[in-house]
Amino acid sequence: MIDVPVPHDSRLYNDDLAPTTPAQRTWGTYNYIALWFSMSMEVTTYMLASSLIAGGMNWYQAVGTILLGNLIVLIPMLLNAHAGAKYGIPFPVFVRASFGTRGANIPAVLRAVVACGWFGIQSWIGGQSISAMVNVLWPATAAMPSVIWICFLGFWLLNMVVVWRGVESIRFLQSFSAPFLLVMSLALMAYMTNKAGGFGPMLSAPSKLATTGAFLHFFFPMLTAMVGYWATLSLNIPDFTRYAKSQDSQIFGQAFGLPVAMTLYSFIGIACTSASTVVFGEAIWSPITLLGRFHQPWIAFIALISILTATLNVNIGANVVSPSNDFSNLAPKYISFRTGGLITGFLGLAMMPWKLMASFGNYIFGWLVGYSGLLGPVAGIMVADYFLLRHRHLEVAELYKRNGLYEYGSGFNWRAIVALVVGVFCALIGVFVPRVHFLYDYAWFVGFFLSAGVYVVLMRGTEVRVGDKKAYPRG
Repeated sequence: MIDVPVPHDSRLYNDDLAPTTPAQRTWGTYNYIALWFSMSMEVTTYMLASSLIAGGMNWYQAVGTILLGNLIVLIPMLLNAHAGAKYGIPFPVFVRASFGTRGANIPAVLRAVVACGWFGIQSWIGGQSISAMVNVLWPATAAMPSVIWICFLGFWLLNMVVVWRGVESIRFLQSFSAPFLLVMSLALMAYMTNKAGGFGPMLSAPSKLATTGAFLHFFFPMLTAMVGYWATLSLNIPDFTRYAKSQDSQIFGQAFGLPVAMTLYSFIGIACTSASTVVFGEAIWSPITLLGRFHQPWIAFIALISILTATLNVNIGANVVSPSNDFSNLAPKYISFRTGGLITGFLGLAMMPWKLMASFGNYIFGWLVGYSGLLGPVAGIMVADYFLLRHRHLEVAELYKRNGLYEYGSGFNWRAIVALVVGVFCALIGVFVPRVHFLYDYAWFVGFFLSAGVYVVLMRGTEVRVGDKKAYPRG
């Protein structure tokens, strides 16, 4: 555990980027379990799970795919989380060790841009949810196109208010909402189960993927999408684990919270989507559309509260904390966490989330798989640098200095940048060259392992600071 202040360069340091003090280490195991339950129990998780049913899987194939994807992404999640808990540093500071004091802005901006897109998507979903519930409560508003835009901007503004209040308001909100969201989600599943006549009719539908080849053709891109769903958090998880009371708190909290929460809530989405086939004669993969089929005002009110709480939680926790720190890292002297959060909000609007969510294909195969090819390489480089080269040792004060141990050549580690470019190129080339499209289907995996391998090879013969070893490359 590192105390502050550390010797620093004002170009690389502000209070939000500084190592956390012992007094700030307030997050225990429950907080990390609550973090994952609250971030998992939201509309995009439900839609991700139900899309597997819509794509032809049966219920146990879908649950197995989701569980496997989340167990895979848990590995880099815990590996990158270690430095945050040990040294109290956020992601944009941690990544300076591998990319350099100035080069760290490259992966930080990549992560921030993806987070801005997610922020816009979640704000749009929240606005849609409010609009759908308003239409149920006041049917006349269904003919007013302006209602959805008013709801969208209103929900976006609510997010900005929470950002302005700071990270501790997030911890309070998540601790309160996790059990509430679980109860409400189970209530919805029980209601749909009753409407469908029990679990038997809901879960008896066979897989539409009749052959092994057909199953694998659909399975692997969807597994990549599952991993890509949390590829963002696998990078910036130090932004949360820097507040851990101990290493064990974050490890046990995350190892339980992520796979259990995602699998549980995904099953609820799968069950409700299967039930909609029985009740309405079609698979309704969006919970917003599903809830709109019920015209009882009390159901609308409860659903409204649940969706708002869930979407607000995940939007702030997953899509504001990281980019706020990332933008702050660009100019720490001028951009605080709050300012970075406001930048995130406005960029989220500029990315037009209504177009990113225009179709199922845009969401799964365009958005999720696509950006996993950008972030997988960064995760691979970070893990290789911290565990394989530095053996979990960092000189924290040097991370806040120019012309220090992590300066490389003018603040850029060209080896990490080359490894990043190679990984991204190979992960995404399949979009443009149909003959190697299979590389895109595995985008996160291709980028992660290729960039990690290239980075280790390029760093061979280069001495790094481990313990008392002093030698370090300068270019």
